[in-house]
Amino acid sequence: MSKYSHYDVIRNPVITEKSTMASENNQVVFDVAMSATKPEIKEAVEALFSVKVKAINTLVRKGKVKRFRGRIGVRNDVKKAIVTLADGQSIDVATGL
Repeated sequence: MSKYSHYDVIRNPVITEKSTMASENNQVVFDVAMSATKPEIKEAVEALFSVKVKAINTLVRKGKVKRFRGRIGVRNDVKKAIVTLADGQSIDVATGL
């Protein structure tokens, strides 16, 4: 059992052109906590959305170096999870929870 709630593991859905195209292959993309593991992500998605998860792929997008008024800053790193659902399962991220 995780020490975090399911809402701490899954932050928000990612709605981009690329993630919308992935939804045609029964995949959904979420921003997740940096410390979240694949089993924790799977447990959270299955509990929150009542679906069966087939596979989880994760990636960490490193934060960019940006300038603001001449000062250099760094955006935060973001961990994403690409969740592949079992056949016949679906999540409508537009409606929310």
